[in-house]
Amino acid sequence: MYKKKSLGQHFLHTPSYIRAVADAADIKKGETVLEIGPGEGALTAVLLERGAKVVALEKDGRLIAVLREKFAGKDFEVVEGDALEYEPEFKKYKVIGNIPYYITGALFKKFLTTAHQPETLVFLVQKEVAERIARSKKESILSLSVKAYGTPKYIKTVPSGAFSPPPKVDSAILLVANISRANFKNKAHEERFFDVVKRGFAQKRKLLKSNLGPEYAHAFGQSGLGEKTRAEDVALAKWLGLSRS
Repeated sequence: MYKKKSLGQHFLHTPSYIRAVADAADIKKGETVLEIGPGEGALTAVLLERGAKVVALEKDGRLIAVLREKFAGKDFEVVEGDALEYEPEFKKYKVIGNIPYYITGALFKKFLTTAHQPETLVFLVQKEVAERIARSKKESILSLSVKAYGTPKYIKTVPSGAFSPPPKVDSAILLVANISRANFKNKAHEERFFDVVKRGFAQKRKLLKSNLGPEYAHAFGQSGLGEKTRAEDVALAKWLGLSRS
């Protein structure tokens, strides 16, 4: 079956990397896994072998019948639709996916901020994005948004040749563990956090204090940050403090 460029389809086909994705999620028998973009079911098969109950979200209607036939009789359900519009209602579950690069940020936001958060998330993303989130000494809106809800870990680089068709860049397996809203006092604090982060990064050439403006002058004064501090040099704890003041 030809891959749809419009859906960013690059199917992972190398068994060792497929197993590495499942390993990162630490699947236990009987756990519910929400799989984003199962494609032709290579990863799905491994998840089922390890005893997971798999609910797969697939946007490509051509694959629905293929998946249902392939996993008939298994603890498997496939839902045709857009993952960005799906509302998970499981009490406890993990999210795993070889996701389209072009909606990486949107999918992180969707599943980290949803009302019923997963306990663990494992995504195959661009290597550069995984490094920015989990390894870089410089922060970004994306890295802070992920770290606010869980602990990111760079698991393994996946070369472009492990996919069909191969993308133009290498990928990486990124784990986000211990997902919760423990960093926020309430919904208002959660909203202020994202407001202050977006303000802080609004103009990269400006200093953080200038970007935040007078509305956050008092909070900045209490933060202990230097006058010449830039947004990318501020750790999560300080951002949480700024938004809590």
